[in-house]
Amino acid sequence: MNNIDSLNNLVAQFTKLPGVGQKTAQRYAYSVINMSKEDAKVFSESIMEVKEKVHYCSICGNYTDGDVCDICKTRDSSIICVVKDPKDIDAFEKIKDYKGVYHVLHGTLSPLSGIGPNDIRIKELIARLSNVKEVIMATNPDVEGEATAMYIARLIKPMGIKVTRIASGVSMGSDIEYTDEVTLSRALQDRKDI
Repeated sequence: MNNIDSLNNLVAQFTKLPGVGQKTAQRYAYSVINMSKEDAKVFSESIMEVKEKVHYCSICGNYTDGDVCDICKTRDSSIICVVKDPKDIDAFEKIKDYKGVYHVLHGTLSPLSGIGPNDIRIKELIARLSNVKEVIMATNPDVEGEATAMYIARLIKPMGIKVTRIASGVSMGSDIEYTDEVTLSRALQDRKDI
């Protein structure tokens, strides 16, 4: 790389973003250099504006620029879909079928990483459960996501609230021969009548 400290620093900052390696960071840095001063100013101001204005919803933990997000203000609060991260909400919102609210845990249980029940937003979820009919566990279908879903289900079920888990299995367009055993097993367990 060039022996230019400011350029090297910008590349180093871009590599802090998820999924951005050294070459992509260099391309981003060169793109910034090639921007007009006005575009670079708007770009940097956008970063600072989002850092100053965006925070977690006081109810669900999703990103918002107000105290409460629009989903919590307008949707059916008797159904709560529990997700790991705010970006998971975006995936559900794209399908436009879900009409309930969300609860963001901001992580999953991971004893090996030292993340226990007090390190994620489980207490906040339990506090929201009055007048709730169903809690949908939509954590990732990995070891931590499954453990988190089971842990929360054991806390909620004695309250008489329906707890469900999103189905998982073989994705559309994939070949069964390349599907791992856990996914294939789950697909078999979650089979539906046709």
